[in-house]
Amino acid sequence: MLDQLESNYDCANADKDLPRLLQELEQWNSKTGLSKEDEEYRNRLENQIHFIRNKCDITGESERP
Repeated sequence: MLDQLESNYDCANADKDLPRLLQELEQWNSKTGLSKEDEEYRNRLENQIHFIRNKCDITGESERP
């Protein structure tokens, strides 16, 4: 997983990063009773997905977060 995404993110990596992040988010979304730390981690995953989609102008890939 990506630890940090910054404005200099290389969109050439999105085809590998985005599916991995989406799969990880799907696994987290299937869990119940998450701790506060787990919720924060899941939120970071969602933020990273949104960041990549926005930065790299990716639409229509998947309508998941």
